[in-house]
Amino acid sequence: MHEVLEIKNYSYSYTDGTVALKNINLSIRHGEKVVLIGPNGAGKSTLLLAMAGFVHGTGQVYVDGLEVNKKNIKQIRRVISCCVENPDDQLFMPTLYEDIAFGPLNLQLEPEAVRARVEQSLRTVGLLEVADKPPHHLSAGQKRAAAIATVLSMSPKIITLDEPNNSLDARSRNNITGIIKELSQAVVIATCDMNFAADFAERVILIDEGQKAADGDSRRIMSDEKLMTSHGLEVPWKYRN
Repeated sequence: MHEVLEIKNYSYSYTDGTVALKNINLSIRHGEKVVLIGPNGAGKSTLLLAMAGFVHGTGQVYVDGLEVNKKNIKQIRRVISCCVENPDDQLFMPTLYEDIAFGPLNLQLEPEAVRARVEQSLRTVGLLEVADKPPHHLSAGQKRAAAIATVLSMSPKIITLDEPNNSLDARSRNNITGIIKELSQAVVIATCDMNFAADFAERVILIDEGQKAADGDSRRIMSDEKLMTSHGLEVPWKYRN
């Protein structure tokens, strides 16, 4: 199983000179489920943006063997799709169906292929029965699921999600976790919620002050109280003695 994403010696600074990421090296395999953990402002969201080429620093980022640059960006965006923190930023069409169809239509697919992708994506997240509803009529949990459907319709190899359980009740969180676990794509999630990370993660990457502080098995890292507290994080309930 080869890497679908590689980041080599990547650093990024904001225009005011603030360092957001410093010398990041990591790789993610096809189908791997990874959670980026760390305190607020650690650089997790910026790292997700770098993966998809929305910010450009120094070093190299490769998505499915293609270097992330202006020349390859259209191909890159077919391989990696992103769910932002606020699903309202992704849902802007009159109906949910049109939102899910927006990406495939921009790929200039045939109408029947678009319909098939939309229906399959909505079926995967359990929203096929509300396809004709305006997105703003959906619940918070339904909106989050709908945002995932918008990226599934692009048939990407990598999906990134920024705080996917934010502002959700327990039932909606469990539903979203279940949806994500069943995805065949590589999934990279950024979250400050350690209990959510523990429920989902096979592997965690701890980011703090823009640097990779730990990378590996979720239980090994997240049960290490000294490591977690030194980076302003709590040990999840399931890993406490």
